[in-house]
Amino acid sequence: MQERMRTHPLTTDQIQELLAKAPVGHLATIDPDGHPYVAPVHFAHFDGRIYIHGLKRGHKLDNIAREPKVGFEATGDFELIHGPSPCETNTAYQSVVIRGLASVVDNEDVMIKALDAIVAKYAPQHSGSGYLDNGLAITAVIAVEITSVTGKYYC
Repeated sequence: MQERMRTHPLTTDQIQELLAKAPVGHLATIDPDGHPYVAPVHFAHFDGRIYIHGLKRGHKLDNIAREPKVGFEATGDFELIHGPSPCETNTAYQSVVIRGLASVVDNEDVMIKALDAIVAKYAPQHSGSGYLDNGLAITAVIAVEITSVTGKYYC
C-alpha cells in the first residue's frame, strides 16, 4: 500500500483547494520531554503560511517558544471503501502534510489579516465586524512558515 500512496500525489492546485476548505488542521509541536503534542486547530492559508489563532497562553505557544519546528496536517473529504474482507477495506481520502517553522505574529496588521481570513473561512457572516480590543489582547496568532509540503490521495 505504501507504494501506491506515493504514486497518488496531489497537485499544487489540489493542495491549495484542500487547505482552503479543510475544516480542521492538526498542529504538532514538541513538548519539553521531546514528545509530539498534536492539537486540532482552525486555520487559514495564505502568503505561503498557515495561520492559527488561539489564546496567548498554552501548550502550543510554550512548545513553539522552545522549538519552532512543527508539523501540520489537514485531511479533505474521506469515505470508507468496504472490501470483501477486513484486509481489503480501506479509506478514500486527500491529505496535506506540512513541515515548517512556527512563530507568534507580533505585527498587528498581519495578525488582523490572519484573523480576518480565519473569520471568512469559519464564520463568514461575521466578516468585517472588527474585533474587540480585549479580544485581541488575549488572542495569539501563530504563523507557520512552510518549509515542505506534500499532498496525497487514495481512492
